[in-house]
Amino acid sequence: MHGRAARRAAHSGADKGTMRDRLRFFLNRIGERLWVKPLAVALLSILGAFAAKTADNTGIGEFVSDISSESIETLLSIISSSMLVIATFAVGSMVSAYASASTTATPRAFPLVIADDVSQNALSTFIGAFIFSIIALIALKNGYYDKAGRFALFSLTLLVFAAVIFTFVHWVDRIARLGRMGAIIDKVERATRTALQRRRRVPNLRGVPVPHTRAGGKAIHGDSIGYIQRIDMSALQACAQSAGLRVTLDALPGSFASPGRALAHVRADDDNPGTPVPEAEIARIASAFIVGNDRTFDEDPRFGLVALSEIAARALSPAVNDPGTAIKIIGTFVRLFVLWTAPLKEDEADAPTCDRIEVPDLLLADMFDDAFTAVARDGAGMVEVANRLQKAFASLAAANHGVMKEAAGHHARLAMSRAESALSLAEDVELVRNSATCIRST
Repeated sequence: MHGRAARRAAHSGADKGTMRDRLRFFLNRIGERLWVKPLAVALLSILGAFAAKTADNTGIGEFVSDISSESIETLLSIISSSMLVIATFAVGSMVSAYASASTTATPRAFPLVIADDVSQNALSTFIGAFIFSIIALIALKNGYYDKAGRFALFSLTLLVFAAVIFTFVHWVDRIARLGRMGAIIDKVERATRTALQRRRRVPNLRGVPVPHTRAGGKAIHGDSIGYIQRIDMSALQACAQSAGLRVTLDALPGSFASPGRALAHVRADDDNPGTPVPEAEIARIASAFIVGNDRTFDEDPRFGLVALSEIAARALSPAVNDPGTAIKIIGTFVRLFVLWTAPLKEDEADAPTCDRIEVPDLLLADMFDDAFTAVARDGAGMVEVANRLQKAFASLAAANHGVMKEAAGHHARLAMSRAESALSLAEDVELVRNSATCIRST
């Protein structure tokens, strides 16, 4: 009885966790569509314009002031004539910011910039105010409202006007920074930090670690070609539970899927070895891997590191020659890796709920490769970047984490070799070498 209750509780926890993951993934994809919020606000604006009529059926007309139609028409005409211009200006400013983000930073940061809530809310407010004023003005001129309805419409118009003023002032401050390098780096860092924190809580995506003596099984291949954006662990667990299977993942979110690459290996339970896997279950398992043309930040922490590394590499190109940006990103890497290796509190870690799904760990060595290889390569000929890299590796090696110390030492040696080959001045080489000695003393 207790065992069944525990399994039901575990399955309930798995369902809730995966439902949150599905909802978050869906909302993030919706947030990357610029038309969704404006459309929703436009529909609400139309509804609000007609909802003011309901005040005429409440009997409050005896207690409110009689607002003339002319005064409301004047206010609505001002809003309708100005909002379309402001909305057009907003779109132009946002497009300029998007272009700046793609050209000065990296195109990989574009989804984060376009999902900016303040900009989307501003555009939605401007379009919604325009639609509201047009619909309300037409209804008012045709005598749709009585005394109470006119008062309700006047109150709504004042609220819309106040919302437009507040939104515009707040949005002007944001749009001035939206496409700037510092703001883009901060957005990518926040997205990467969120993905890292989520993976720290569920290091095996709610599954269990792959055992050291890894068993074989039937390879599962998918038909789609692209990047794995999400793995539906709840569907995999349900499939494995019903068919008596064990599933070992061979690809994590961010991996490139192709017909020739195995997504997972499936085998029967240890109690029934050699039992063939039904073809229907193979198709269900393959469909649990959501594949798209691009990588996403949601469940792929390494993608955030790659995006930051690309920004640093572009800043170090001869055409840009901005070592300060690369140095800023090196500091960002130090913060992210210290966060990744920090011990979890008892209430932060989520217990595995998909006990039939074996998921490989995210390797710290691979994450170091994603972060530091391009920066060390392109910044080897700049003494300030090479020196800052060695100091960063020394800081990471001193964080009292064995695996990270080994990875930091490996990349420090590679960066030092690159610097010795690229730097022409002996004093510069000696400066970087002195910083490199710090990591050997930790």
